[in-house]
Amino acid sequence: MNAATLDVTLPDGSVRTLPAGSTGLDLAQSIGSRLAKAALAAVVNGNEVDISVPLSDGAQVAIITADSEAGRHVLRHSTAHVLAQAVLQHFPGAKFTIGPAIEDGFYYDFELPDNKTFSDNDLEAITERMRAIVKADQPFVRAEMSAAEALALFADQPYKCEIIERVTTGAADGTDASEVSGDGSVSVYRNSESFVDLCRGPHVPSTSRLGHFALMKVAGAYWRGNEKGPMLQRIYGTAWESKSALDEHITRLAEAEKRDHRRLATEMDLLSFPSELGGGLAVWHPKGAIVRKIMEDYSRYRHQNGGYQFVFTPHIANAQLFETSGHLHFYKDGMYPPMEMDNGTYYPKPMNCPMHCLIFRDRQRSYRELPLRLFELGTVYRYERAGTLHGLLRIRGFTQDDSHIFCTEDQMADEITSLLDFVLSVLRQFGFDDFEFKLSTRDLEKSVGSDEIWDKATTALREALNRHGVEYSVKEGDAAFYGPKIDIDVRDAIGRKWQLSTIQCDFNLPERFGLEYIGSDNSRHRPIMLHRALFGSVERFFGVLLEHYGGAFPAWLAPVQVRVLAVTSQHEEYAQSLVKRMRAEGFRVDTSEADEQLGKRIRSAKLERIPFVLVVGDDDVKNGTVGVNPRGGDVIRDVKVDAFIAQLHDETRTEAAVGTL
Repeated sequence: MNAATLDVTLPDGSVRTLPAGSTGLDLAQSIGSRLAKAALAAVVNGNEVDISVPLSDGAQVAIITADSEAGRHVLRHSTAHVLAQAVLQHFPGAKFTIGPAIEDGFYYDFELPDNKTFSDNDLEAITERMRAIVKADQPFVRAEMSAAEALALFADQPYKCEIIERVTTGAADGTDASEVSGDGSVSVYRNSESFVDLCRGPHVPSTSRLGHFALMKVAGAYWRGNEKGPMLQRIYGTAWESKSALDEHITRLAEAEKRDHRRLATEMDLLSFPSELGGGLAVWHPKGAIVRKIMEDYSRYRHQNGGYQFVFTPHIANAQLFETSGHLHFYKDGMYPPMEMDNGTYYPKPMNCPMHCLIFRDRQRSYRELPLRLFELGTVYRYERAGTLHGLLRIRGFTQDDSHIFCTEDQMADEITSLLDFVLSVLRQFGFDDFEFKLSTRDLEKSVGSDEIWDKATTALREALNRHGVEYSVKEGDAAFYGPKIDIDVRDAIGRKWQLSTIQCDFNLPERFGLEYIGSDNSRHRPIMLHRALFGSVERFFGVLLEHYGGAFPAWLAPVQVRVLAVTSQHEEYAQSLVKRMRAEGFRVDTSEADEQLGKRIRSAKLERIPFVLVVGDDDVKNGTVGVNPRGGDVIRDVKVDAFIAQLHDETRTEAAVGTL
């Protein structure tokens, strides 16, 4: 290479020679006009930068396009800037705070003058102002300056000044870091003479690259999430690379609203959240409790057949236990306040694992007992902030299907492989078959344990994933401080991802509790502890299932499998005889008396998503038949009762159903 050119390496390992001073956009154009048109930003030596940044010789470069996750992040963050610009135009004197991209969208927080609040009309007007800014094709221009210059620039914006001061004094948190550059200087982006924002970037080249967006809702938000801080107003929006992608997302949101587990739980009389209980606490009604019992019974069945031993532990414990485990140090903010008793301080337990360590430590253990697999459906309590509560998906009291396996280092790889088999087979039983796997590795600055054991544990996790032939992403430095882990996400029926199961290696608790076993060499050894929550929590898993199926649980899991409806009161005796017979066969069956019109009773059963509605009239009484109205299917008349019962056995004769009988 000479001084007039530079070489860059592309993701596929190929090298491309460009004129000196070339930018990411120049690189994209050299590859093809189609890529240049789609290019929004670039990744240079692992850092995301604007597409207009000159490249250096020897750099490794990847182009970020609009239809990638990284590209959508750039689109959404840039659209958030346009939102802030439009709000400041619509409400002169407004104060703006932060506006990050989030999953599927973005938000921006504001303090409006004179205690004003956003109305629906305001959102419409702000949207029109945003479209005008997009049409104006305003370029995003980056500049760097000293903290003093930035403070002068944002003198009338106190929240921006607070961010600048925190960053320059080293008190910044993750939110601040997303707003500014990390090298001591302060970076800003201007996309008009009248609007400039504090930001690290990157952004799209100009506002004309935006446009496929929608403002979704307004919500309250505390500054920095501090309930004692100022209350702000947050506008949520979504932005995509094309109109079709935006329309698809809006359709998915509408479907998600129909599937909202809180609404379905009320419609189907499954559970409720009485205000008298306090936030984040649910009571389960009989029909919801039936489904929960089936789930828990199946979990017990699988664990009993999987070599686990059942244990039970109390709901509260002395503070000393959580000091030993480290929870009071690491998780105190998420624990309920202490209870002062005459014999000490007690806390509701946030996790079951410390008590399982006590069970292991209660007597001397031999290597012949390992692996020791303990299982508990243990209820825990965590104080989630009121603003984060969301039905069963974010709750304060919940039950974990909690397993802890104590094993030797040599057993670790086989145990993890077995755990992965176990997890996937159970998730498939409940109707999930689209998985995403993530392996989290060590952060050297924030972890405990030797390099040797971390390497062994991480290798064991990798081997388990590789044995199953699954693709997985690696989240470097994202492991827990006590060991690496595998997280398993599932996609539901409308494509949403839910993080459910996790498999974690732990070197910390065995050390803290002094756990030991006597090895074959008659020496004392420290066991490895594997944590595994399969459902995550029974409550959250139930909520995810409810939304996944839209309330239409498969027959083996449905709270009511069959409802028998007599056409008139003259057929009630026959209907009751069918109910009695099918209940004797082990099915969950009920009836609705013929004191309302048949059509209304059928509609009520459909609203409850009952898998089978049987209608019986004169001919059925005479011939020993039923009319079968299956959920989502066509009505079949004159079905022999024996034939229907055989069909119902076939539909519910799964490993899960067998395990819950």
